[in-house]
Amino acid sequence: MPVNEIEGHRVWQRRDRAAQLRIWLLWLVGTALLVLCWEFISRQTLWVFVWDAPQQAFDMAARMSNPRWDYVEVILIPMWDTINIATLGTLIAIGVAVPAAFLAAHNTTPSRSFIRPVALAVIVISRSVNALIWALLLVLIFGPGLFAGIIAIALRSIGFIGKLLYEAIEEIDERQVEAIRATGARPAQVLAYGVVPQIMPAFAGISVYRWDINIREATIIGLVGAGGIGIQLQSSVNTLAWNQVSIIFMAILATVLVSEWVSARVRHAII
Repeated sequence: MPVNEIEGHRVWQRRDRAAQLRIWLLWLVGTALLVLCWEFISRQTLWVFVWDAPQQAFDMAARMSNPRWDYVEVILIPMWDTINIATLGTLIAIGVAVPAAFLAAHNTTPSRSFIRPVALAVIVISRSVNALIWALLLVLIFGPGLFAGIIAIALRSIGFIGKLLYEAIEEIDERQVEAIRATGARPAQVLAYGVVPQIMPAFAGISVYRWDINIREATIIGLVGAGGIGIQLQSSVNTLAWNQVSIIFMAILATVLVSEWVSARVRHAII
């Protein structure tokens, strides 16, 4: 029953029959969709592997419980490559995303009918494709290695940074912009003194946050040959070297924790 307030008092009102039937119909349709989806998933699932999963997980954990500590020397350079992929990819993305954000924001774009839709299309396309897919395509184009990984991270990050930044630009206080414009400032000066100072905290937070995310994504794209620690991970898994896999997992965890700490310190210092 819906609740209305009359003179500060909550009054219960009975729904009419049509509204109640619509609600029941929605529940019926939702339940039917749930049953159909479960039936489809059940047909595509090999349940014999599902029931055996706890035993397999326990066996894998037992094999990983004795790490091969001397393998740390092998993964130091790939781990450093992973950090470089994330950092360089983020810097390239910033260089492309910042102009795209200004062109996409309705209050800074020079053309709302042509340039803005093009800039928005670039941002949407970048966000629509996962970094792993970008890496897979770029490895086929440029060949395996760090370059493909850097470009893959950059292409994925352009949409993320561009979207959040152009939304920040659209939310600025226009009174400050009008005050700068009233002094006779040129358009470039209006951007430099009226818009940029307002979005700098958001820009700093977005950039550092994206770099933090890219550290994680850079550890994965190596699985398709885009360089970094992912190549070592794939090689160890393929050879069932679980004592090496445990070392790689610990290295990735340590790197992610350090990146979290660095990003938090940088955001605190800038913002």
